[in-house]
Amino acid sequence: MGAQVSAAPVQANDDVLTACAISLLAEIVANVLHEGLGHAATALLTGAKSGVLTTVAWSSDFDSRLVAAGGTLANLAAGMVFWITLRSARGASVRLRFFLFTSLAFNLFAGTGYFFFSGVTNFGDWAVVIAGLHAHWLWRSLLVVAGIASYYGAVLLVGTALVRYVGVPRNAPRRLMKLTLIPYISSVFLLCAGGLLNPIGIQLMWQSALPAAAGAHSGLLWLRYYIPRGTVPERQSDPINRNYPWIIASVVLSLVFIFVLGRGITLHR
Repeated sequence: MGAQVSAAPVQANDDVLTACAISLLAEIVANVLHEGLGHAATALLTGAKSGVLTTVAWSSDFDSRLVAAGGTLANLAAGMVFWITLRSARGASVRLRFFLFTSLAFNLFAGTGYFFFSGVTNFGDWAVVIAGLHAHWLWRSLLVVAGIASYYGAVLLVGTALVRYVGVPRNAPRRLMKLTLIPYISSVFLLCAGGLLNPIGIQLMWQSALPAAAGAHSGLLWLRYYIPRGTVPERQSDPINRNYPWIIASVVLSLVFIFVLGRGITLHR
């Protein structure tokens, strides 16, 4: 008797426009948490009287290691919140679970990726954190090692979440690729568009916006190869259907993000 071969799963037909809209909203949340809560709020609470908040930076006369580290710490804390929420969202729609998943990915990848970025380039938030410390080369090396280790851990966590809690099986490669490529492209477009109008200088688009999107979020392009064997969905793998409330909210908030926050908002204590 010949061995039975299990049939390949029927791959859900996810709506690209809705998945893109959800991804844009998740990136807006991650960016505002980093720049707004992590940097701006920390600065205003610890000494700054005012400053300019944009999509690529927080600028004020007051600076400290805590303010520099605040963006990464806010993303990492948010990532854990989104992870816990996604695990608990058993009865939520697949659209909400996908939003929680993309928010988890953007926050964890931005947070862990910054260690590696600053360690290699000696630029950015964590370069400010370690500036002036004794044995500077050692601190940079530690940032690189911590970045590689934490980013790899983030890839495993995000990949597991996509299968287990969003409900995309490991043996559905086209859907895995689609639901990771869409958030990646969406985030690159949004952050670059928002960075073009910033008042601090166009160089920040190349130094901050593009690395934060194309570099930090690159784990989305290859995490499907590192999903642990034996990981199976705990939720039903429904398709992401067309949903106009998500799309309309995404269009409105993306325009505000690019043309209002992108140009800069002055905040006062």
